[in-house]
Amino acid sequence: MLEYTGHPLVDVGVATITAFANKRDPSRLTEADLDSVADYITREYTRQPLMSFLTVAFPNSGFTQPAYNKQPEKRLIYAERVLRAYRADVPALDTPGVFTGRPAAAVPFDVKGELPPGQAYRQHIPLTTGEGIINFHPYGLAGLPVSGPAMLALQAFPLGCAKCGGRLLAVHSDNDELTFHFAATFLRQNRKAVQVAQEAGSKKMPEAKRSYRTLLIETLLEAEWMRREAQEDERPSSITAYHLSNSGQGPDLDIYHLPLEVVGFLQAMESARYRGTWHKIVNRAWEVAPKKKRRKKTQPFEPRRNWLYEDLFGLQDDPENARRFLRTYFLRVPAHYARGDTDPRVGYSLQEETSLVSWKITAEFLRRILHMDKERIEQIRTLGDNLAAYVSGQNDRRFFRQFFTLQRYGDLRTALIKANLTYVRAGHAPLITLDPYITVF
Repeated sequence: MLEYTGHPLVDVGVATITAFANKRDPSRLTEADLDSVADYITREYTRQPLMSFLTVAFPNSGFTQPAYNKQPEKRLIYAERVLRAYRADVPALDTPGVFTGRPAAAVPFDVKGELPPGQAYRQHIPLTTGEGIINFHPYGLAGLPVSGPAMLALQAFPLGCAKCGGRLLAVHSDNDELTFHFAATFLRQNRKAVQVAQEAGSKKMPEAKRSYRTLLIETLLEAEWMRREAQEDERPSSITAYHLSNSGQGPDLDIYHLPLEVVGFLQAMESARYRGTWHKIVNRAWEVAPKKKRRKKTQPFEPRRNWLYEDLFGLQDDPENARRFLRTYFLRVPAHYARGDTDPRVGYSLQEETSLVSWKITAEFLRRILHMDKERIEQIRTLGDNLAAYVSGQNDRRFFRQFFTLQRYGDLRTALIKANLTYVRAGHAPLITLDPYITVF
């Protein structure tokens, strides 16, 4: 009945419907499965708290139209038209739908039946243009032709998103398994939140407890695909998050991409080889409770951000980001750019946290994130071992302080040359020769 299309809004909706039916493959969905989803949406989208929440996804739709508050039967008419156009007895047009290529439904997607059959607009598809606006549409026609199954997927889309900062957070991947995982996780959380809100008589859906970046990584790491050992023939995957609002007061879209290199690195960190130390590093990156002189008795502090997770985004946008990430989390250098008194990075200390310094993790970071070849990584380690042996054997504290604090390449090179000369004059082989030096630097 359904299949993934490559379009994030439709695919998240398809994954949501599949998860709702307790299946993992959308091609195994039946019309009865779609009926079950349509029944749920009809019931929940026409009452609180989802009716208020949907203004961020489908403003001015039949679900959110204030004029229908006293005419609930019109909401049911609207639901019937946009949710059940997939049925075999619904007529179809000769025009193919833009998302699936299947014929567009010969059904007007409004209550009064005034819209052209099969054409969808902003109230049906987030972040598209409204009725009568012909920009970006072929032949000067407003709207997009949509098939019945695709329209149901679009209406299910918000259920497969998290609510963060008053917007929807949708996650799409070139790996269908990951797209399904995010949609299924958010669907489960949303259904629980709906039930809790209704029992409490609330008209609002609760916000996610984490910031959107932290929520993304935390949810990603819960995926079964991330926890299993990578297979040699398994294609690496990336994810893209869409933080969007279709609200009439301020439509907006922010896109966050987590490239396959970062996803692969995170998957490697969940293997037995790295997991223990990696989790300790991650745990030290959570927000800490703010320090107050007279702290009132309030709810226990719950962190919203993990700064390591936050800093994973943008690692490859700028080499400086990767360098700062490495120094902060792997070398435990205190972050002078830390934000506020809840940021734990100001308290990082190499002297007190040597157990969190791991060459294995650093080498994997260099290989996967910075694309450094194996020979160069090995030469860096050899140089580090040689310099450590030199400082320990010669008790050259001055060189150690210089090496650890120097920022300019020229000053570092001078310090290395002086140490090399001192070591050779003492009757030892050079700490570093020309070829390894060129390889490292």
